[in-house]
Amino acid sequence: MTEVVFWSFSGAAIVAAFLCVTRRSPVAAALWLIVTLFSIAALFVVLDAQFIAALQVLVYAGAIMVLFLFVIMLLNLGRGGPSDLRGAWGKLVAAGLGAVLVVELWAVRAVAPADHLQLPPGAMARMSEERGPVGVITDALFREYLIPFEITSMLLLAAIVGAVVLAKRRL
Repeated sequence: MTEVVFWSFSGAAIVAAFLCVTRRSPVAAALWLIVTLFSIAALFVVLDAQFIAALQVLVYAGAIMVLFLFVIMLLNLGRGGPSDLRGAWGKLVAAGLGAVLVVELWAVRAVAPADHLQLPPGAMARMSEERGPVGVITDALFREYLIPFEITSMLLLAAIVGAVVLAKRRL
């Protein structure tokens, strides 16, 4: 039963992600991204990571997507417009870049050992009992990944400021 739920939400996430990147309307793309994020949150629940699933819904599907929709409305991008792909050459370049990405991902999967990605049996439960699920996540976030976390927050802040500057008619 768990495998059926896992594969159904995985399929839904893949289809929604595909629809997100193929929509011309930024609002429709943002809404498909929300569906993708909810599907990923459901996958976290299936994998017994309820705290990460809750963070996924609250932070990404909630706060970040509200911010994206606010920026889309602020910039008045909801009208759609012509496609970014110009003729057969644009589609050919897009297909070529997609093929290069697939080859790169396949090469990384073939080269990277899968053993370092898996914890020993019972390790996550043992760490969760010692520090709780929040402690396990925050320990890794604020020790090993502090610099990328701060860089991401600065990039989001710069994106918000840039969107406001672009949307403002006169400074």
